[in-house]
Amino acid sequence: MRIPLKVLAIPVLTIAALTTPAAAQQTSAAKVTVDYPRVPEGAWSIVAEVRAKPGKAEQLREATLPLVELVRGDPKNLVYFLQEDRAESGHFIFYEIFATREDFEAHNAMPYVQAWFAKLPELADGSVDVMQMGVLGQNQR
Repeated sequence: MRIPLKVLAIPVLTIAALTTPAAAQQTSAAKVTVDYPRVPEGAWSIVAEVRAKPGKAEQLREATLPLVELVRGDPKNLVYFLQEDRAESGHFIFYEIFATREDFEAHNAMPYVQAWFAKLPELADGSVDVMQMGVLGQNQR
């Protein structure tokens, strides 16, 4: 049975109107869990930064948001957060952890990551700045 889109939109809009931003944040936060014991000492940590071209912030955001679910679904990904600067719309910071460099390189070779990189010449102001780091303090548990 097919339900017309107009019929579905009313309850969804009603539910959305009744949901407070704080409740939405709590629900969203509850879904994201970092399993710190799973992160090994020296794990491959990435902090990457990209800025949208003027007038392209919304388009870059739309192109980038699907990565959250895709990367978190990768069993070799240990941590993944996409963040946007509150003071500068279109300025994005990625925080990612993989156990090894090889895991990170395999992630970058994934078709969805390559497709995202292919969109950057149109949407990004310059290239992605990447810092490759090592996780410390994991042996102190």
